[in-house]
Amino acid sequence: MDISALFQAALTLFAIVDPVGVIPIFLLATRTFSDAQRNRASWVAALTVWLVLVIFTFTGESILKFFSIRIEAFSVAGGLLLLLLALSMLQAHVSPLKQTPDEAMEAEEKDAVGVVPLGIPLLAGPGALTHVIVAAGAAPGDIAHQAALLIPVTLVALSVWISFRAAPAIARRLGKTGIHVVTRLMGLIIAAISIEMLARGLAGLFPGLAA
Repeated sequence: MDISALFQAALTLFAIVDPVGVIPIFLLATRTFSDAQRNRASWVAALTVWLVLVIFTFTGESILKFFSIRIEAFSVAGGLLLLLLALSMLQAHVSPLKQTPDEAMEAEEKDAVGVVPLGIPLLAGPGALTHVIVAAGAAPGDIAHQAALLIPVTLVALSVWISFRAAPAIARRLGKTGIHVVTRLMGLIIAAISIEMLARGLAGLFPGLAA
């Protein structure tokens, strides 16, 4: 992968994970934490995101082969999934695809919020997993290509850690309105990405459509 492709992959993954949009949930889940506990939760969440995305980057192709799923079909399904996620983000809502009400309640009751539900499924959720699997599947069997994807995955995990460490300051600076604006912008970008995924997947499944 060239530099521009890696940069695009990082931006896309950042928009899907949307660590800034998750800041209000992080602050709510850690409202009774000390600064040290909140900092540890931010580190655990970032590490969880990194580990989960790395695992699916290297195993996604095998998973698809096991279920006899073509990458084009997965691209179409992933495009639809991302479109639903984008529509929720455009309304500044947390999509049920990312977090259910039960998981939100669990976040308030558990100490290990960095792993569940913040790391999984709120940050490293279906949308992010779909993206890394499709990105890795663009060059089947190419270990170098998959290894290159560690760069955007690491950058996004780092952005999660930075966003959560600076969460109180960011929340004060942006306020709810500012965070909603960022979320809607990320949603618009994801909507465009989802359409591209749908178009590529459909063109692969039905070559006549591309004519």
